[in-house]
Amino acid sequence: MGTFDKINSGIEGIDKALHSIRIGDNVVWQVSDIKAYKYVAVSFAKQALLEQRKIIYIRFAEHEAILEEDLGAKIIKLDSEPGFEGFTVKVNEIITEEGKEAFYVFDCLSELQAVWATDLMMSNFFQVTCPYLYEMDTVAYFALLRNRHSYASIAKIRETTQLFIDIYSKNQDMFIHPLKVFNRYSSTMFLPHVFKDKLGIRLEPLVDGISASKFYFIMSESYNGQNEKALDNWDNFFIKTNVELRGGVGDKHLILKKLCKMFIGKDKKIIELVKNELTISDFFNIKERMVGTGSIGGKAVGMLLARKIVENHLPALGLFMEPHDSFYIGADVFYTFIVQNGWWRLRIAQRTKEGYFTAAKRLQEKILDGHFAESIREQFRRLLEYYGQNPIIVRSSSLLEDGFGNAFAGKYESVFCANTGTLEERLKAFEKAVKKVYASAMDESALVYRKQRGMGEQDEQMAILVQRVSGSRFEDIFMPCVGGVGHSYNAYVWHKDIDPKAGMVRVVFGLGTRAVDRTDGDYPRVAALDRPEMTTAMSTEEKYKFSQHYIDVINLTEGKLDTIGIKALSQKVPQWVKNALLENDYEAEARLRELGRREEVFAITCDKILKKQEIVSHLKEMMHILQSTYNYPVDIEFTINISDQGEYVVNLLQCRPLQVKGLGKNITLPQIERQKALFELTNATMGGPIFQKIDQVAVIDMHNYYHAPLHIKYSVARIIGQINFWAKKNKQVVMLIGPGRWGTSSPELGVPVKFAEISYIKVLCEVPYEGVDIMPELSYGSHFFQDLVETDIFYAAIIKNNSTNYYQPELLEKTKNIYREIIPNSEEFEAIIKVYDVRNMSLTLMSDTITHKTVCMSYKNVE
Repeated sequence: MGTFDKINSGIEGIDKALHSIRIGDNVVWQVSDIKAYKYVAVSFAKQALLEQRKIIYIRFAEHEAILEEDLGAKIIKLDSEPGFEGFTVKVNEIITEEGKEAFYVFDCLSELQAVWATDLMMSNFFQVTCPYLYEMDTVAYFALLRNRHSYASIAKIRETTQLFIDIYSKNQDMFIHPLKVFNRYSSTMFLPHVFKDKLGIRLEPLVDGISASKFYFIMSESYNGQNEKALDNWDNFFIKTNVELRGGVGDKHLILKKLCKMFIGKDKKIIELVKNELTISDFFNIKERMVGTGSIGGKAVGMLLARKIVENHLPALGLFMEPHDSFYIGADVFYTFIVQNGWWRLRIAQRTKEGYFTAAKRLQEKILDGHFAESIREQFRRLLEYYGQNPIIVRSSSLLEDGFGNAFAGKYESVFCANTGTLEERLKAFEKAVKKVYASAMDESALVYRKQRGMGEQDEQMAILVQRVSGSRFEDIFMPCVGGVGHSYNAYVWHKDIDPKAGMVRVVFGLGTRAVDRTDGDYPRVAALDRPEMTTAMSTEEKYKFSQHYIDVINLTEGKLDTIGIKALSQKVPQWVKNALLENDYEAEARLRELGRREEVFAITCDKILKKQEIVSHLKEMMHILQSTYNYPVDIEFTINISDQGEYVVNLLQCRPLQVKGLGKNITLPQIERQKALFELTNATMGGPIFQKIDQVAVIDMHNYYHAPLHIKYSVARIIGQINFWAKKNKQVVMLIGPGRWGTSSPELGVPVKFAEISYIKVLCEVPYEGVDIMPELSYGSHFFQDLVETDIFYAAIIKNNSTNYYQPELLEKTKNIYREIIPNSEEFEAIIKVYDVRNMSLTLMSDTITHKTVCMSYKNVE
């Protein structure tokens, strides 16, 4: 049969009234109770079976079965609890597997509204499923309960389906009222019809006044209270809950449980924390600051939870905490954006093994050119009007983000909006930022991360957290005084007197972007909170050389994120800011005077902030209570703003569980035989404890790399990516040793690999190139190193000092270089990249977190 061929519905009167149901039809029956739907669906199924057609019953609801098992239909049971995407993908797979001309009966769609909390996602499901059923030449029956859904959702379903029919019944009378019948017409088709017999053979239009008035009376009774349904089920839930709580009849435990399901996600540990710390009133406040519906995502939850923990357990700190006024774009908006732009089939393709990366790239490109519904754009305008011309940041807050063991650090985008210009100009920039965050969900690094952690097929919804940028305006720039990250457990311990349990911070002057990302030519200040004055610098000259030289700001004139030097900044900020945050480099000033130049030279080390004991104490207290409540180390992002009177406030922007491999564990190092050791280090490592046999060591020749042309340096990074995937394919443990910084965007400072190009490397080492400014950056707290820790990549900075630290690369030259075997036909890189097969020498990496000692040497006693 072909599309639009007639079929028998099993009820003769319906076939006559509708000029037959046709192949390709989706038929939506709007009913007051399930029994009416069951009557038409069972008749349809029996007729299909009589004609030896394939009939499939999609069973997902808690209501009574529409088709009983003894009827003979194929019953497929699905769970709608996992959410819209997983459920929709499964239905799509079933339709594909069952093939052309299968007939379907679905449970009542209204049950999806109850499970997913919103009408919006129910209508989204129908909008993406109905066209595929039509394409597959099927006939499918659906049901909706009358007076349960918003006008907007019903309109979307009615627009998408081929037939939309009301059924009314009272006592012994049953009526149908066709509201939409695609591509068919008669002079009486859209009148109400009444069944004249129980078999449904006689179905007659109501053309006389008495019969019609009887029908419209029944219809008016069934629409009692319909005006309330102009709102989505989401809004009605809050209205009903508010009434119940005011009347003292609401079950607060059940309400809180429902709210967690609606807003929080599926991380059980996070949900328990939320239940303990947040109140029902807190959720109502969240709802009032939402665009759309759905989960607010992990980043937003982490921020709110952390602030509430501090408020509940350290109320005295509230005097020093900057209040937040964030907005949230619900995860349902992300799905609706994809559905309404017509990309859902591409999204389905991306969920397959074959399309995981390729379809993602196409979808990423389309997202950037997509359009939002006008109803969403109006909510965007409301948000922008609230913030006025204050800069804002649009931050990813996906469902899986910032949970226990899954930080997604730096995987998704955060976009600053200067928020200048007219409202429509600001709206355009804001929409562009939101789309950029959405598109980042399809980024290769994010996909690799999810796949590595077994989450490639999980439902990843993208919500968004919109925050006012914390800071002050200085002439034409905007920035906070200090931005930073903090870890309640310090895995970067460079001195025996540092207590890792005291925590650490990584701080910068200006926006915190330079604290969370590895920055080119810049070194944020890393401080242990029990010894904040201690640094790794050996001299004042070295301290200033390896410090912060550039500041990230929002350029209000050009409306963008910008970077300026210290000298330019010093000319924009008032004297009190200089006094609080800048310091004079007197040695540099003296050298300039010798040359006849008298001018101030400023440096940024954040010493002045870290010398303020009250600030350091508050950061320690805050992270300690968060770690204690989480029962797990935490990673926070914060700003500090200072007034001209010396007052300060801390803004807690983000909090998530910190993955520290081997926390509290240790190993015993064997007797070290120096002649057999590739390197030995004290401190300067992350990722321990570890006892790992190494199969290959890939080394970048520092001299040849440094002197290579720029395009060769980029090619080296791509070849490292090939070695990385060779290691995965062949299940080899590879150690990678290179000059300066891995992952830099400036090839003169190191090798510009993407994280996806080193994601299967087991050990990553950075070595300084003596004589030039290529130095490792022990930047624990950056997104790059969070990736290393989360993917169990051990990190070492091999800085020789001839006493506790040494490096003997000549030992590797005694082993076979297998570079050509791994990367054939690339002879031009052989002088730069070498891959030594060290299996015969039993090279083993051992690191002890208690003594902070690490050695990599030939060691035969490996199990």
